[in-house]
Amino acid sequence: MAGRRTNLALLWAAVLALVTGVSAFLVGTPAGRWVIVAHGVLSLVIVVLVPHKSAIAARGIQRRRSGRLLSIGLGVAMVATLASGVALVTGQLEDIGPFTTMQIHVAFGLLAVSLTLIHTLQRPVPHRATDFSRRNFVLTGGVVAAAGGLWLVFEGVLDASGWRGGHRRFTGSHEISDPSDIPYTQWINDSVQHLDPGTHRVEVAGTSLSIRDLAATGDRVEATLDCTGGWFTTQSWKGTRMDRLLEAGEGSSIVVRSVTGYWRRFPIEHANRLLLATEMADQPLPDGNGGPVRLVAPGRRGYWWVKWVVSVQVDDRPPWWQPPLPIA
Repeated sequence: MAGRRTNLALLWAAVLALVTGVSAFLVGTPAGRWVIVAHGVLSLVIVVLVPHKSAIAARGIQRRRSGRLLSIGLGVAMVATLASGVALVTGQLEDIGPFTTMQIHVAFGLLAVSLTLIHTLQRPVPHRATDFSRRNFVLTGGVVAAAGGLWLVFEGVLDASGWRGGHRRFTGSHEISDPSDIPYTQWINDSVQHLDPGTHRVEVAGTSLSIRDLAATGDRVEATLDCTGGWFTTQSWKGTRMDRLLEAGEGSSIVVRSVTGYWRRFPIEHANRLLLATEMADQPLPDGNGGPVRLVAPGRRGYWWVKWVVSVQVDDRPPWWQPPLPIA
């Protein structure tokens, strides 16, 4: 594969791996599994192209061209991204020091894509009409097919090995069955809140409710909390269904807020699927898992499950009137 075509292929593989990696955080139902598969295959496309790129890089280093340090940094970031991805998928390494494997993978992935774009700006590789020839489409298809074959082999080996990674959920997350093993995770700058269950109250559409009020209803749902940190747990959650608390026919969306200021917006028609939970596995929610009350949102990733809920409001804004991923 010619050097220019290799560089173009790596650029597109890196960008699309970033797009599918971010999109993977949005997947909450099995219909989105293809996003995770695509992310894995695109990562292996980079692996397939490594021998070609290594030859190009070796020639560049021998010529002592400017930007060598950037190229070396890009190579290190790519290796770290792929290595942390393998560790994440296999489930053999959950964290390194204070950082989870997912955090390391995301950080190096963003660094690798950033360095790729800078490298491209320094040494532009313009597209040509011949790049869209039948021969190049066949070559591209061959690379993707080779990467897809590697992905199938890798998944088969994982399944046969008995490793934790062989039993991942469709999102790629690993199961935690024991409630006491569930990590305490927060989104970006949030920190664990310590609220008094005896005095904490939740404002729901103008009505102030205590934790005892919310627990008394006894609504129960079995739902899977799937964290973007790479783990999931299926538990029984107990509390009050949202549709019991809201007047029918009012507003377009429900806004659920945490005492930290964190919030998420939901379609009003999903009120009967949402639960304000005060218990998990027949035990009061621990502080680190959102106690004394958190939202349970079946079919959505963990960042939708607002912790330490302080208010639930209905308004006329559409449900999509929010960032796809929380920004604070």
